[in-house]
Amino acid sequence: MNPVFNMDAATLSPVALFLQADIVVKIVMGGLLLASVWTWALIFAFWRRLGKTRREMRRFENDFWKAEDIDAFYKREGDAALPSARVFAAGVREWRRSTAGGTIDKDGTRERLATTMAAASAEEVDTLSDKLNILATVGSVAPFVGLFGTVWGIMRSFTGIAAAQNSSLAVVAPGIAEALFATAIGLFAAIPAVIAYNRFSHGVNRIEAALNRFADGFHTTLSRQLDSSR
Repeated sequence: MNPVFNMDAATLSPVALFLQADIVVKIVMGGLLLASVWTWALIFAFWRRLGKTRREMRRFENDFWKAEDIDAFYKREGDAALPSARVFAAGVREWRRSTAGGTIDKDGTRERLATTMAAASAEEVDTLSDKLNILATVGSVAPFVGLFGTVWGIMRSFTGIAAAQNSSLAVVAPGIAEALFATAIGLFAAIPAVIAYNRFSHGVNRIEAALNRFADGFHTTLSRQLDSSR
């Protein structure tokens, strides 16, 4: 019997399957396990980041709409490391540049304000969703990497069967088990990544919508000031 497959049912544990696997399958399994650990680290980090960002944005926007003096609020909160604060700061800077001269082009000021805050909002969304592509990559690639390990392991099993000239279950089962274990690890890495990617994408979309609503509201406030100016 081929010694590679000389295992009984008691030794068909995940650790034994990994140790008995071919070097190629071991590399596949190890890579997928690292990808799984990395995925879970990103999931927890992104989950905390999104939750904190949403809470701080709500607090910032509530304080903004209660503020009576925009300039005073800008001095106090303009440097906050928040998406809504950066959109607000971009709008204030553009407002000051556009209204610094003696004659104000109202239509041009409105257009520049809208463009500036939309660009700031898009930049914040891009920054916030920077790591989502990693989850998408793991979710789409990991099953195929695991499948490669499975195909390689099954090929090795058939080679062992031919060498042993014995097709009994005791000879076939260990090799097939280690091969399928590679696919299981691939799915273990991919499924959480796909679920997290979908949920976090939805969360980023909600933040983007909130940013756009805030920018529109701030633009309306500044537009009223333009209408009241001479």
